[in-house]
Amino acid sequence: MLKPSLQLKLGQSLTMTPQLQQAIRLLQLPILDLNAQIQEALEENIMLEMEDLPDVPRTSDDSTAEVETIKADELWQTRAAERTMDGGWNGEGRPTSEFADESGETLHEHLYWQLEMENFTVREALIGEALVDSINDDGYLRAGIEDIISGFDEDPAVTVEEAELMLTKIQGLDPVGVGARSLSECIIRQIEQLESKTPGRQLALDIAAGHLDLVASRDYGELRRGLRISEDQLHEALALVRGCNPKPGLAVSPAAAEYVIPDVFVRKVDNRWQVEISATGVPRLSINQQYAKLLRGSGEHSVLKSQLQEARWLIRSLEIRNETLLKVATSIVSRQTHFLEYGDEAMKPMVLRDIADEIEMHESTISRVTTNKYMHTPRGVFEFKFFFSSHLSSDSGEDQSSTSVRAKIRKLVGAENPAKPLSDSKIMSLLKDDGISVARRTVAKYREAMNIPSSSDRRNRETR
Repeated sequence: MLKPSLQLKLGQSLTMTPQLQQAIRLLQLPILDLNAQIQEALEENIMLEMEDLPDVPRTSDDSTAEVETIKADELWQTRAAERTMDGGWNGEGRPTSEFADESGETLHEHLYWQLEMENFTVREALIGEALVDSINDDGYLRAGIEDIISGFDEDPAVTVEEAELMLTKIQGLDPVGVGARSLSECIIRQIEQLESKTPGRQLALDIAAGHLDLVASRDYGELRRGLRISEDQLHEALALVRGCNPKPGLAVSPAAAEYVIPDVFVRKVDNRWQVEISATGVPRLSINQQYAKLLRGSGEHSVLKSQLQEARWLIRSLEIRNETLLKVATSIVSRQTHFLEYGDEAMKPMVLRDIADEIEMHESTISRVTTNKYMHTPRGVFEFKFFFSSHLSSDSGEDQSSTSVRAKIRKLVGAENPAKPLSDSKIMSLLKDDGISVARRTVAKYREAMNIPSSSDRRNRETR
């Protein structure tokens, strides 16, 4: 007969505190938006002060790195001025990376990109794209599942269960909660991402499931009575609910910064690639020690104490942001050294999961880090997302990246006889001769993405 017993177990788990929530929120902000938030905090919180801007970044090899850093910064400033005067095109089929960021990525494009990065089957991807097409700018599904699948002409027919399962997967992409059919579902999906032992998690789920109306009307007394909870328990759960984004789609904004500001610098020093956080992008914050001393040993000044805690959280959140950016950037650079050395054709296939597994973070976090974050390299300034591309098989057994294949297509078109431009089928054949298996429709897709006209249009343009 089994007897009840007590056991003590030690373990580690991640608890999603309000502080960590703040760090994740700051993580997805581009530098200009982050600086605006910092400026707002400086104006509202008397316990915060801004330190003097530090010198340019240094590496362990002071003399060599200092010269390279100064040259890189001078080059950046020079090109920032030049890009207002020319057309912003490098002549190779894609925009130069150091011009103003005018990509204007939409929510749909952001979700399509993530679908491409996942290992979905052709059928799953088809269902996923149809669901994404029905998501509005706020991030909500604007059509019913039955209506969406009624447009499919698949054999066997797409079932509601298949579409529901795919929708759940989409709701776990970045931004989390996108594709929800109601505010309740949107918040539930975001809270479900928290570690199961997070204080207040289950209560927050209960509130999101059936009591958001009381939260909206601030009827906290009725909420406590209905759930039979204490004021502290309610405060704990509401902090998680309020930490969710009710319109997750708006987190992916097509608004572009006037100029791209690099978050990290990548340089080759002593034949090794090194990554540094940009020292000039985000100001350093510190605690105002004069005011902090007034609070020591005092039981009063509750407002100042609250501001002191918030100031510490913000400073630590910025540290977490920098640490995460550095981890992700370093992992990317270690995998893409061939690109840095030889260019687009040497780009290796890489998906979010590769980086997530290496640095032990969730894929949605990697997606946040790679969006609107920029890396200054000797080859130009690139968004982190640029380094990710899907896998394409080759006869050698070594996968090719879609970026590499695009570069090869661009090179073939650039070297073609203008009087006899290469058709998509011919390009497919030439790639196959090079050991790369790719369908004709994929060649057409990549060609159109690079704004390269069809062979007939190129021929007509030549004869005019």
